[in-house]
Amino acid sequence: MCGIVGLHLRTPELYPRLGELLTGMLCEMGDRGSDSAGVAVYGDPTWSPPGRGCVSIVDLGTGPGTDVGEVSAAVAEALGGDVDGIAVDGSHLLSAAVDAEVLLAAVRSAYPKALIAGFGPDMAVLKGIGHPRTLTDGWGLAKAEGWQGVGHTRMATESAVTPAGCHPYAVGPGQCMVHNGSFANHATIRRELRSAGITFDSENDTEVGARFIAKLLADGMDVESALKELCGTFDGFYTLLVSNRDSFAVVRDAIACKPAVIAETDDWVAMGSEYRALAGLPGVEDAKIWEPEPEVVYAWSR
Repeated sequence: MCGIVGLHLRTPELYPRLGELLTGMLCEMGDRGSDSAGVAVYGDPTWSPPGRGCVSIVDLGTGPGTDVGEVSAAVAEALGGDVDGIAVDGSHLLSAAVDAEVLLAAVRSAYPKALIAGFGPDMAVLKGIGHPRTLTDGWGLAKAEGWQGVGHTRMATESAVTPAGCHPYAVGPGQCMVHNGSFANHATIRRELRSAGITFDSENDTEVGARFIAKLLADGMDVESALKELCGTFDGFYTLLVSNRDSFAVVRDAIACKPAVIAETDDWVAMGSEYRALAGLPGVEDAKIWEPEPEVVYAWSR
């Protein structure tokens, strides 16, 4: 049992409230699992400055230092250009005036063992061990701005409680996935992906799904088709939320035993594992609210 939430804002007037609303949604789901938590925030001008490539780092591993100034300087030397950084409790958000994948290569050059939480324009990914309130308070999530956010609070069932096991899994450019449930055949698909040259950061079954989706998107498939392909390939029980900077999509397995609810107004689209995660959203009393059907992909874009 885990808790997932997502919020896609349609009204720019609400952008300054994204972090506040997302914090309430995620923390309301904290009793569905408090082993670890994570969020992806799209559009905060401090965490992911517009027009810059961004990389989120959970753990640097070994390298020339952990102070944010030292880290920024080390990556800037590898990049050959200026790098800005923000750090909280050993996690770092870096940005530079280059493509995110170029910055990612510089991070890996300076810190070969770094655990990357995500990369892409306009996206910051934050992860941590413990109750989601620890994460949201530590980063001041309630003050964040933007147009979209997703979150996850975990009850670990099949892999270790470590930073590498936290959701979201943001393994493609600007992409992330959160997951409630389990994939029964993830070991087989992991072997197939490894044979195709794909590497993994954890033993978590969710990472297999995320890397499967990322590969299909990299091969040119759209999100809706990729999620339908996942439904035809993976066995198990799951509710998934997949996002990039411009889209937001939800799908459940054929039995749909993992809870999920979607609400929609002219101002926003939101989903949560339970309705109580959505109850504090502005105008929810007038929202269209429904439970997603099995294996139907629900998708929205900016």
